[in-house]
Amino acid sequence: MLKGMRGRKTLCSILLVVAGSLVHLSASAQFSKYSNEFLNIGAGARGLAMASAQVASVSDATAGYWNPAALANIRDNPQVSLMHAEYYAGIGKYDFASLALPLKDNKRVLGLTALRFAVDDIPNTIFLVQPDGTVNFDNITTFSSADYAFIVSLAQQEKLSGNKLINFGVNAKIIHRTAGDFATAWGFGFDAAAQMTGDRWKVGIVAKDVTTTFNAWSFSLNEAIREVFYETQNEIPGKSIELTAPQLLVGGSYNFRLGRKLSLLAEADIDVTFDGKRNTVLSTNPVSIDPRAGLELSFKDIFFVRGGINNFQKVLDDRDTLNKKKVWIYQPSVGAGFKVGDIQIDYAFVNLANQSYPLYTHVFSLRFDLRRKEKKR
Repeated sequence: MLKGMRGRKTLCSILLVVAGSLVHLSASAQFSKYSNEFLNIGAGARGLAMASAQVASVSDATAGYWNPAALANIRDNPQVSLMHAEYYAGIGKYDFASLALPLKDNKRVLGLTALRFAVDDIPNTIFLVQPDGTVNFDNITTFSSADYAFIVSLAQQEKLSGNKLINFGVNAKIIHRTAGDFATAWGFGFDAAAQMTGDRWKVGIVAKDVTTTFNAWSFSLNEAIREVFYETQNEIPGKSIELTAPQLLVGGSYNFRLGRKLSLLAEADIDVTFDGKRNTVLSTNPVSIDPRAGLELSFKDIFFVRGGINNFQKVLDDRDTLNKKKVWIYQPSVGAGFKVGDIQIDYAFVNLANQSYPLYTHVFSLRFDLRRKEKKR
């Protein structure tokens, strides 16, 4: 009982210390709002189908993205997770891969995660209009804008009283962003996380970009491009530093037993940002809070049906001709999955807009365990 109380006190202390530090940090630094937003897209069709409510309940290789502390739940065999998604009729392409490796000491788990979001074949119209004012479409070329992230995670598990466990984890992130061959950025940052589990409940906390994450931008513009920028009165960019504000994710989940074969997992999370006012349920300066919730119905831990809701925003009602009335909108998502042996296939039907103006995309992901060969005695 005493160990259990200590575990809860430890988690509460972490939450209070981290939250206080992030508020203080946000008040004393200048951040770029929505910086590195590609890191908030999500990972794995399971998590996306549950509207990204994963901080507490995640327990597979995607934990390196959602909550690195949860990697400690992978105890015996390495695990791989792969995902591909396309957004806006294939304009944006998103790829994700993660690997979880339990270490030989059976106490720690190493996670490796890589993701890429890119828009290809963007028209470059800098030289479309020639010096004499004529238009030459042959001068249009194309380029790609791509964002990469490489994450190294380490998690460790500690036992408390009874069946309670507490996991701790950290992420080290390397970020690389490019826009054609004329803009490049490199960045680096850290995440810190904890997860506490009981018989049917879990609590998770993640402090993303806890020390702030920076992107150092550099530009390579030749004289011809600089001249066009000057003549069109566009600012010629120079070297700059982009800071990503810390972000705090807190969540809790409970697994309800509906019978011998059925169970219902429910999770509720809050996303706390510190980069200024956002259009969220609770919006102040500099803190904004955005809730999300997800459900997963499981049949014998083989077949799964999922749903979720997130991204609540208050916007003008299009039906109001006076443009005065505001309504709440949100993004729903649904999905399913099934497991056969060491392989699990998941699917998500995700709304990129809101419930009134559906803009859906299909997401598939694959997860499989790499069984280690048993040593002959």
